[in-house]
Amino acid sequence: MKELRYLNKYFLKYRTKLLLGFLITVVARIFSLVAPSLIGNSLTAVENFLESKSSDLAIIKEILLINILIIIGTTLVSGFLTFLMRQTIINVSRYVEFDLKNEIFWHYQKLTQRFYKNNRTGDLMNRISEDVGKVRMYVGPAFMYSINTISLFIIVISYMVSIAPELTLYTVLPLPILSVTIYKLSRIINQKSTLVQEMLSKMSSFAQENFSGIAVIKSYNLQSQSVNDFNELATESYDKNMDLVKVQAWFFPLMILLIGCSNLIVIFVGGNQYIKGAIEIGVLAEFIIYVNMLTWPVAVVGWITSIVQQAEASQKRINAFLKEQPEIETGKGVGFKIKGNLEFKDVSLKYPETGIKALDKVNLSIPSGSTLGIIGNIGSGKSTLLDTILRLYDPSEGSITLDNQDLKEYQLSELRNSIGYIPQNAFLFSESIEDNIRFGNPNASLEAIQRIAKKAVVHNNIIKFKEGYKTLLGERGVTLSGGQIQRVSIARALIKDPKILLLDDCLSAVDTDTEEEILKHLKSITKDKTTLIVSHRISSLKHADQIIVFENGKIVQQGQHADLIEVKGYYKELFEIQQANHSK
Repeated sequence: MKELRYLNKYFLKYRTKLLLGFLITVVARIFSLVAPSLIGNSLTAVENFLESKSSDLAIIKEILLINILIIIGTTLVSGFLTFLMRQTIINVSRYVEFDLKNEIFWHYQKLTQRFYKNNRTGDLMNRISEDVGKVRMYVGPAFMYSINTISLFIIVISYMVSIAPELTLYTVLPLPILSVTIYKLSRIINQKSTLVQEMLSKMSSFAQENFSGIAVIKSYNLQSQSVNDFNELATESYDKNMDLVKVQAWFFPLMILLIGCSNLIVIFVGGNQYIKGAIEIGVLAEFIIYVNMLTWPVAVVGWITSIVQQAEASQKRINAFLKEQPEIETGKGVGFKIKGNLEFKDVSLKYPETGIKALDKVNLSIPSGSTLGIIGNIGSGKSTLLDTILRLYDPSEGSITLDNQDLKEYQLSELRNSIGYIPQNAFLFSESIEDNIRFGNPNASLEAIQRIAKKAVVHNNIIKFKEGYKTLLGERGVTLSGGQIQRVSIARALIKDPKILLLDDCLSAVDTDTEEEILKHLKSITKDKTTLIVSHRISSLKHADQIIVFENGKIVQQGQHADLIEVKGYYKELFEIQQANHSK
């Protein structure tokens, strides 16, 4: 259970509630022992009356009536205390589940881009849902029934020893066999539980990818192939689950067999002792009741063990991710208002997964309030340059300064709060259009949202929808066209009113007239903002204060539009091609 030690901090956090639950459990078990004792006394009293006839029948009836009333009363008290026990301990398991899910989710958000490139979304989701659910069963039901079982065993067997030591010894003879059986089976369950959870992650990842890429699957008519692939995974998952339940299925029959053996021993040994006069009939009846009281706790040992082993396997998978350390660490903070003066000094970046050098000795100065245009072939390093400003990646070599302070000195929150980022592949959430824009500024009013939507030239499209700004979007914004998604994404960044604005080819899906209108609005909005625009269109960059051309991670050309179109190279060639296409 070494992996489950991680949960000890939660046990410590909720120790008061757990201790209260433990005390309630012990008291409930004590009350549950009253009934067998009174039943034994009642049988003994009846036997003595039948043998001697010395007692008055009315007295015997009175004794039996009192015993019955006490049994009913203690049973009700025991039942109420058991209810309180469940309310206390099971509630704690829900608190722990809440805390653990939040911890995992918060840790996910701190991890870097490389982590998400190396791990599949379905697996991440499975660990925060299915695996945490398995762990909750350990913190709640398994913990509760463990306390219940242990306290009942201690109390019942102690009492049995006090009234008939020899008979007790014979009764518990099957227990060592039980212990060895549990040990052997639990090891197998742990191994098979791990395989089941890993298989569930594979199925979740497969389903998530297929749902996200359903348009591609349909366009290539691959529905049958996808169903067959999923069927293979489902069959493999079925086989692994069946392997697990076949082992688990041994527990209850073995427990019942061992309890049955204990009953036979009590009847045989106890019966002989009764015949010899060593014990009374009431003691024999008590022992039979006690052995059957232990039936469920002993039987549930297997179930508890199974839960613990599955929780151990799940917590191991959770711990593997929680031990992942983010490569990007937040700085101490600078304590002054960001202006937006950016400086790149010999900045290089190599992706360790592929060995590709995305940036190679980049030197660049971007004064605050200025606009930088970035152009180049696909994979030349344009988007990577923006990623380094956001600190999604840190340079392998060199440094980036913002207002003469290294980016690593800034707290990630203060750095990113000052940046408005419009990615190349805009992502919208499955919320209303209004909420998607408000994501950039949670306190923005509807009037402010509408005003900025007009600047992004998307207002007229939105008001044509039946629900207007309240229109709910499908996953990733599929309700909208590509151009509308980009413009909503632009509005989301602009409403943030950042000091630095990063536009990563965010006008590629709009027509040239709309592009021209957006750029006109951007010019007025960004006059006091440091703006970096990545684009494949010369028209998007020609008004920039300076333009750089990227090739294989290097800046190969730099200057203003008027200068670059006069110099032989990539920029001039692209300009001439686009001019020719535009004139057609």
